[in-house]
Formats: sequence, structure tokens, C-alpha cells
Amino acid sequence: MADSEDVSSNPSDNRPFHDVLDVAISRRTVIVGSLAVAATTAFIEPGVVGARNTPEQARRLGFGNGQRSELVGFEPIPNDEELAVPAISDDYEFQVLIPWGTPLFSGVPELDPTDVAANAPYQDRQIGLGHDGMWFFPDRRRPNTQGVLCINHEFGTNFHIFQRETPVNQQDDGPQPTSLAEVRYSQDVHGVSVVELHKTNSGWTHVVDGARNRRITPNTPMDFTGPAARSALLETAAGNEPAGTVNNCANGKTPWGTYLTCEENFNGYFGARNPEQWTPTAEQERYGFSETGFDYGWYLFDDRWDLSNPQYANEENRFGWIVEVDPDRPHAKPRKRTALGRFKHENAEVVVGRGGRVVVYMGDDQRFDYIYKFVSARNWRSMFARGIHPFDEGTLYVARFDDDYTGKWLELSPDNPALAGWSMDEILVYTRLAADAVGATPMDRPEWITAGQRRTVYCALTNNSQRTEPNAANPLAPNPDGHIIRWRDTRQYTGRRFRWDIYVLAQDTRPENGGDPEGTFTDPDGLWADPDGRLFIETDGGQPFGNNQLVVSDIRREEFRRLFAGVKDDEITGLTVTPNRRTMFINTQHPGDGSPAATNFPATENGEFITPAQPDGPVPRDSTIVITRKNGGIVGS
Repeated sequence: MADSEDVSSNPSDNRPFHDVLDVAISRRTVIVGSLAVAATTAFIEPGVVGARNTPEQARRLGFGNGQRSELVGFEPIPNDEELAVPAISDDYEFQVLIPWGTPLFSGVPELDPTDVAANAPYQDRQIGLGHDGMWFFPDRRRPNTQGVLCINHEFGTNFHIFQRETPVNQQDDGPQPTSLAEVRYSQDVHGVSVVELHKTNSGWTHVVDGARNRRITPNTPMDFTGPAARSALLETAAGNEPAGTVNNCANGKTPWGTYLTCEENFNGYFGARNPEQWTPTAEQERYGFSETGFDYGWYLFDDRWDLSNPQYANEENRFGWIVEVDPDRPHAKPRKRTALGRFKHENAEVVVGRGGRVVVYMGDDQRFDYIYKFVSARNWRSMFARGIHPFDEGTLYVARFDDDYTGKWLELSPDNPALAGWSMDEILVYTRLAADAVGATPMDRPEWITAGQRRTVYCALTNNSQRTEPNAANPLAPNPDGHIIRWRDTRQYTGRRFRWDIYVLAQDTRPENGGDPEGTFTDPDGLWADPDGRLFIETDGGQPFGNNQLVVSDIRREEFRRLFAGVKDDEITGLTVTPNRRTMFINTQHPGDGSPAATNFPATENGEFITPAQPDGPVPRDSTIVITRKNGGIVGS
């Protein structure tokens, strides 16, 4: 898609992260030649003394305890690019749940993806398309067998949505809609589903007509809260009520039991019906708005998405936020929390720091954009007791990574001299530009962030193909495979300084670089650190071989094993567990890229998944995958 995460819209000359890393590596090379390497380096260059930190090196750096326990003991699987159905370790089994078009309410039919006209009236009461981030909220009485799943529906191209054999209004990403009714159908596949689940003797299933079942779409009424809630930058001349959430990528969950859904590539849904009447502002260019967006064509029939319509100027500023959803209140308006800033949010990792303050870590998923965090003003419980939401008062920061493996969180407020003259609502609505101004470090597509043991925070950086002068001793030049960075903040998450290092360079996991073939991965995206010391890594991108996958790492040993592999052209994404961690939910997004010639998953024939693929068979559908260990153990073990 045009202006995807791979295309930078950052014109600033802030010092890029690869420059910091080059300097750090140069300093490290000198250290390797003259000092005690293990005690002083933060990570080790392949070809110098080893591809990754040893447990002892990690311990000395404060990022591990040097123990060598067998946390990841399952039988790993090879990765086969010819898969028409997913593959899983012999120690595990999986079940398919809630594919695209699953009815949430009685009287709603199952989706027929090839019949748009028949399905359109029901899509806002069916599971959406583009399964991505999600979280399971357990019921108190039966927490491991019953609960509510909140699941994002990030996107589907026009080809996915309309399934037309003969393109209409053909653009780069498929046939555009031909009417407002088709636009509404396209919109209804997006957003969030809230669905009750329970486990039966035959496995997990969804509850039709569950009391908390809900669909949230780009047309669902919304509230804004926080410092920018009443900003003129969020008002339109049309006076229309704020509505909708779109391109819902990853997610977060709060200590008080609510769901956070994150708006990522929202710019792609806007366009200019009359391009001669629209000239992008500097702010719009920084967020990647263009005449045609990602060719969804909503702006052709729905005025709200038309950048050339002056009545709806500022409508685009209503997207790019973190949205809070209460899974137990199906009629409550979702709330966009402006204090957390506006950018292309990947996920929101929420932790409780010193003094009971909540801290939210966030990545802006575009090449050369930034990593952020928010710290609430006070203890979150005391704020609620005073009638103040913890996400409505606090401080937003953006990260600067320094050469000596330390870093600083730069405050984004008018108190920062670099933002003198900015109002707080300008900073929050145009957060990317504020981060440019304070000198944040441009990163290589910050994706999911997760907090693990000892308050160590991990962030997946998917790739950086623009690095120059590659050589055997510097696998990050270029870095097409991505890496995972980690840091630890001072003052129990709440401080303004941190130490950082590189957890893994994905290229180092390749067999030709000494990696285990059954743990090789590239393009890390989804991350989750469990309480025992495992890091779950999901991939999305150009694998050197095979398909996207779920890899499990023992953090203390920095070893990797492949647990699950998807089908051709899908993304493996979304990750949540039951409280006992004996059930894990992940997603396959866009299996076969929507083509039955690649896969018919999850369709079955005579009770078995269809393989090989039947080109004239059922259209593949996004699905949730339920993973369990055959012996009933903790997933990942």
C-alpha cells in the first residue's frame, strides 16, 4: 500500500538510530581489542567474539541473571513455504476460532466472502477482517475457560473485501467501491470485535448473543478525553460527532480491566475527491496524507473522509489515537485518550511503576519514527478516587538513544524549551512534529513493545533496508531482517533515563550466521514476555525462507525455537493467554493474501483442512488460532 510503514514521512534531520549504533559499534570494536569484553560491552558483534551475549555477559550488564534453565523445551518445527495449512510443534495442537464473518448475534448468517451484496447488511454484526492485536479478559468464576476476547481488525485491501473477479475502478490495491453502500461494507469489516468465549468438552467456541458481544466500526460514536479533547483542531465546520476507529493494529490492557486498541495507518483511508482543491499542510504531509490514500475510495462517497471538503477539515485529526474500550459495558462509548499522543500507534504496553503510577510504552510504526512513553501524574488508584482518569493527566515523552548505551526520555510539553510557543493540544495532535523538534532518535519501524522480568522492556524493530556499507562484522549494514532492542528505565519505569542494548539481530538467527534453522526468523513484529522469562516473537515480512511464524525465546539463554508457522502470505499476529497460560490465542491475518490458489484455510472437507489448496475452492479467511500443549502444560514450555 502507498505510504506504508516502509515509506518514511519524517523529514527531520534528527540523528538516526543507525548512526548511534555505528558509533556504539565502533567504540565496542576498540573495547574488544583492548579491554575485558564481557564486562564492558552491551552486545557483541558476530565475527568478533560471538553473535549474541552469553548469559554471563547479560548478567553483568544487568539484563539477565545468567541462569541456564530449560524454559523452552518443546520440539521445534522446520519452516516450509509450501504450507497450505499452518504447522505446529508435535508437542502442541491448535484449533480455529472466529474466522472473518462469524456471526455474533442470532439471525445473522455466516459470511459468504464472494457475495458482497448479500453479506453487506450483516458485516457490522459479524467478526471483521484483518485479525490483529487482541486480549482475553477472563471471567472471575471460570477465568481459564470463560471470558471476553477483544480483537482488532486492522485492514483488508479492496481485493480482500470485495473479492471481485473483474476489477472496478482498479487501483493499486484492488477494485474501489462503487457506491456509499459498498463504502459502508468496507468500513464495517474494520474496527474491533468484542466477543464472549467459553471452553467446552470439544474445545473453545464463541457465544452467539453473548451479553457483552459488540462490534465497533469506523462509524461508532466516540468520546475524546484529556488535554486536547476540546481542541479546535478536533472540530469540524460540519459539527459532526466524533465517530469511528480504523486500522486497529496492536493493543494494550489496563490494570483496571479495559482494552486499548491502537490506530495505526489511519492516513490511508482519506483522500481528495477534488484534488485540485486540496493542498496538503505540513502537518498532513508529516502524517502521510495523500490524494488517494491507500485506494480504499471511502472519500469518493463519504464526505467525512474527503480531504478536499472544507466542511470536514480536521476530521483526519480525529484518528491516530489510542482508544479505550470497556469490555464489560457494551453500550459505553469508546474513548480516545489524547494525553497519549497522536501518531501511528502499534501497541500500548501498560505497566505500573513507582508510586503506583501507570506507564504506557508506545511505538510509532513507520520507518524513521519514534518510541514514546506516558507516565500518569499520580498513583492510578488515587486518581480514580478523585474522579480523574490516569490517562488524562500525566507526561508524554519520546526516546533519545545515546552512544554510550544510555538514553533519555524527552518531555513533550510546553515546559520543554524546544517546544516554546507550542500549545499542549498542538503537541498532542501533532505529536510527530513535536518529537521532531525535541531531537528524538528516528528508529527502524518500532512495532510491539512488551515488559518482561526485572522491568526490562523490549521493542521489535522490523527492519532497516536503508543502512549502507554492509560487511561480515556488521550485520546491521544493511539490516533487512530487523532486530529487537531492550532497555531499563530508572525509577521503576517512571524515570527520565534508561540503559539499552540489543537483544538480538534477526540476521544472526540465520543458519549461515550460526543460528539454529529451527529458530531462524526475520522481521520481528508481535512481542510478549511471559512471567517466567520467555519472549514470544511473531513475524511479519519477507522471510528468507518459509512463512511467517511464532518463535519462542528463552531470554536468559537467548535461544530461539519455532512453535508455529503460518501459511503462504499471511501474517502471524495478536497474542493473548488465559490466566494459567495453558491456552494461547494468536491470529493468522490474510492467509494466502486472500487467494484460494494459495490456501483455503480454515475451510475443511470431510472434517480435514483442505490441502493442497484448491484454486476454485473456498476463499481463505482471517482466523484466531487456539494453541494448547498436548500435556496441558504452560504454552511455550
